[in-house]
Amino acid sequence: MRTHVSYSEAFKRRVVGELERGEHLSLEGARRAYGIRGSVTVSNWVRKYGREDLLPRRVRIETLKERDELKEARKRIRELEAAVADAHIDYCLEKGYLQAACDRLGEDVEGFKKKHAMKLSDTRKKRSRP
Repeated sequence: MRTHVSYSEAFKRRVVGELERGEHLSLEGARRAYGIRGSVTVSNWVRKYGREDLLPRRVRIETLKERDELKEARKRIRELEAAVADAHIDYCLEKGYLQAACDRLGEDVEGFKKKHAMKLSDTRKKRSRP
């Protein structure tokens, strides 16, 4: 059975203060010194009560090729998102035009679609003609 340990505000501030003064070389050192079990407990206290600069930083080293590929991928994602947004706008406009046309004809949209439905193969044949 696991027991839940709760630390007082004063204790948390004390540990963070010791880290700020350099009494512990790392967050892990402070955790071990006091027998704190949670691996991120002390870092959460530092975020809440202390300075963010005490937290370890993640550094990413990459080649120019990797950086360029990432930049190109992000650019492609933006282009695709814009294309999807444009396609959605086109769909909404076509749907609105169809509704307006059916209203003028005095027909139901679903009935109009059934009456004038074209097969996908027919549409492809028309597009492939010069």
